[in-house]
Amino acid sequence: MELGIHIADFTWSGGDADLRPKLARTVRDVEAAGISRITVMDHFWQLGRDLGPYDHEMLEAYTALGYIAAHTETALLHTLVAGVIYHEPAVLAKKIATLDVLSGGRAVLGIGAGWNVDESKGLGIPFPSTKERFERLEEALQIYAQMFSDSEEPFSGKHYQLERTLNSPQSLTRPRPPIMIGGGGERKTLRLVAQYADMCNIAGTPEAARKLDVLKSHCSDVGRDHDAIEKTTMISVNPSTTKESLTQQLLDLRAVGFTVAYVYFTGIDDPGRVVDLLGSVLPDVQQA
Repeated sequence: MELGIHIADFTWSGGDADLRPKLARTVRDVEAAGISRITVMDHFWQLGRDLGPYDHEMLEAYTALGYIAAHTETALLHTLVAGVIYHEPAVLAKKIATLDVLSGGRAVLGIGAGWNVDESKGLGIPFPSTKERFERLEEALQIYAQMFSDSEEPFSGKHYQLERTLNSPQSLTRPRPPIMIGGGGERKTLRLVAQYADMCNIAGTPEAARKLDVLKSHCSDVGRDHDAIEKTTMISVNPSTTKESLTQQLLDLRAVGFTVAYVYFTGIDDPGRVVDLLGSVLPDVQQA
């Protein structure tokens, strides 16, 4: 199993002035520990719930990923995941192409339908119905494919109209950077995974095994090789998490069918502690 670190909390000791050097040091240490992926949230406020109140620090995703790219050499980089309502699809394709070129071919497009109505209303971002958000997500995936093809033809959809799908420079990763769709919705999200994605991200809950079975069914319906889609999951650690408990949780998820786990942390103001923890469990989960 591969491990990624999902940086979902920037409320660190040292405050805002120390964020820049601490983030650079953290991501260098991540690679040195053998952790192969680094992700951030595509949010503008903290999420509330166990991650902290809305007004806690939150860095803009693609600015942060560009900075992380400059301080790393090998890790895959992406959002987990971008909300389609936050980005015009062609502009998001441009961001991914730019990140891929400047990182030396390490970008992934992580995308989903979006869900945070408080954040959207607070910042004046349109938040359409669930039905429309999924329509926009599917059109965005189609636009993304066209932006990374040889075609510069127009795109005309229900929600998006592009007169010329020019994208230069193209990505170093060909034919395009991989697509991850986040979420476990069985009727819509996993159908889109089967049809368009290279990777899925499904929460590591007791329902995860059933959701992977649903994905397999969708793949059969569209004639897609289920094994061609990378199955990833996301779990959290906190100050009480031990090496033993995390190792067992990861092995259990591996048995379900996940081959990558993105780990985020709550209640920990020193990311170095998380890097050390992940580095300590990596040999055990890689052998499984």
